[in-house]
Amino acid sequence: MQIVLASNNAGKLAELQAMLGPLQVELLRQGDLGISEAAEPFHTFVENALSKARHASLASGLPALADDAGLCVDAFGGQPGVDTAFYATRFGYAKSDDNNVTALLEQMQGLKNRRAAMVSTLVAVRSAQDPEPLIAVGRVVVDITTERLGQNGFGFDPVMRLPALGQTFAQMPTEVKNAHSHRGAAAQAMLLLIRDRWMA
Repeated sequence: MQIVLASNNAGKLAELQAMLGPLQVELLRQGDLGISEAAEPFHTFVENALSKARHASLASGLPALADDAGLCVDAFGGQPGVDTAFYATRFGYAKSDDNNVTALLEQMQGLKNRRAAMVSTLVAVRSAQDPEPLIAVGRVVVDITTERLGQNGFGFDPVMRLPALGQTFAQMPTEVKNAHSHRGAAAQAMLLLIRDRWMA
């Protein structure tokens, strides 16, 4: 089965393809099919993911999978949330993963409460009009470090320390990260949903 991934993020594509491997589905990046990115006007992960999935499915005629993920920092009242990808632009930086990390470390300087949650909401639809979208959420509580640690992963991985393992996601081997990450938890739940609802 081919499923369009409503994202152009190569790191996200690789992670989700590996995590959904047992289903023997092929994820196609929407950009490779000439599909533009959907608008994300909403304030919740689930609404934005659903909007992206419906958009990709409508444009491709294929089932679609969308992920809306973000960082919810306790000290910032849950922000940046759905605006995580654009976090650095609030502080005069260009949009990039590296600038997001730089801006976060600057804004967290001197703060004792470094608790945050990484949230991933996956939504899958069989068609643009699917009345029963599949929704899976993964949430992992982390501490934000004071400096970058590790070389693996992408996004905020170098500053997201998982207390139980005492490492950032960027310090973990890929298989360990996938087993403990917010996206890993959401993908595992989505795998079961697709198997149960679409393949039974």
